[in-house]
Amino acid sequence: MRWRDFLRFTTLSIVAHRARSLLTALGIAIGISAVVLLTSIGEGIHRFVLDEFTQFGTTIIAINPGKATTFGASIGVFGTVRPLSLDDAEALTRLPYVQEAVPFVWGNAAVEGANRQRRTLVYGTGPGFPDAFQFPIAIGEFLPEDDVRAPRAFAVLGSKMRDELFGSKNPLGERIRIGGDRYIVIGVMESKGNMLGFDLDDTVYIPVARGLELFRRDGLLEIDVMYDEDAPTEELVASIERLFVARHGGEDVTISTQDQMLDVLGRVLNVLTFAVAALGGISLLVGAVGIFTIMTIAVNERTSEIGLLRALGADRDQILRLFLGEATVLAALGGLGGLLIGIGISRVLHFFVPALPVHTPVLFVFVAEGVAIVIGLVSGVLPARNAAGLEPVEAIRAE
Repeated sequence: MRWRDFLRFTTLSIVAHRARSLLTALGIAIGISAVVLLTSIGEGIHRFVLDEFTQFGTTIIAINPGKATTFGASIGVFGTVRPLSLDDAEALTRLPYVQEAVPFVWGNAAVEGANRQRRTLVYGTGPGFPDAFQFPIAIGEFLPEDDVRAPRAFAVLGSKMRDELFGSKNPLGERIRIGGDRYIVIGVMESKGNMLGFDLDDTVYIPVARGLELFRRDGLLEIDVMYDEDAPTEELVASIERLFVARHGGEDVTISTQDQMLDVLGRVLNVLTFAVAALGGISLLVGAVGIFTIMTIAVNERTSEIGLLRALGADRDQILRLFLGEATVLAALGGLGGLLIGIGISRVLHFFVPALPVHTPVLFVFVAEGVAIVIGLVSGVLPARNAAGLEPVEAIRAE
């Protein structure tokens, strides 16, 4: 049988049984659209979280007091944890490849200004914060290079904090109170929005030494090290470990590189994407059962037609290919319709809910259509074999 006759016969068969063909394709379309929609949302969330996580740069190493893993030995030997100090941060800046070592302490405090009061997150940090975290200043300046242990009482406001206290008024030079202590506003940060549920604009930045006094802490909560892009990360981490062994008498800190954090986050998000795709895959399974059922019914309904084709000279392989081709075309059409439906719904969702991140990878579109075709082939194999196995004379008599 020529390809032209094969395509013509398959097309006429599909058109002649419009309702059955539509229902068959619809089963695959629903499955593909569910997979596309759920995977688009999962991939969108994946990209959104990674973008949020990397907006401050990728050359950051976080150092926190205490080990994240146990030592498996007597607590008396390794159990002592010294707090992170300003001297530790200063020592880190002298290591090779290190550009900035930004100390951090934070907490919640009452902030008063312009006869208004607001309770918000207050960060005690150093002057290298804007460069290390790519967080520019909107007006004024950030905390200056003061004596780290006796800094002047300067404060920098987040953009939302500035609006809440001073509205459209220029706050530079204004006096505010943080936890009862007086500060002079010297700058306002540019708006950064929210990151993973945290409002980065509803904040106040003060010198780290004053932050330690404000929150009555003996040590820092974190030191973030910004390093050169071409620096060997493993070598830098090893030098940081040696530094703390020398200064603290043991490795009593947890060192987390940005690559490690992104790797862990990526694995978690990949599991999420796979899970939502698997949920949509259940619909595909239902579609496969639908194709198998419809094609089996088609073989029973068209027994005499199959017998006539055999009597006219069509062999078993040609009958097998005809029915497989019909199942494949139906699945391909259903897959194409499912892609259009899934992508369309995802775009409509994003239009009405802009905060919902949606992304459909181009590669996934081709993979989804390929999966639909494979489902059609697999689901049509047994009915097609049954059709090819019919005897011509018995098939014609079946009518």
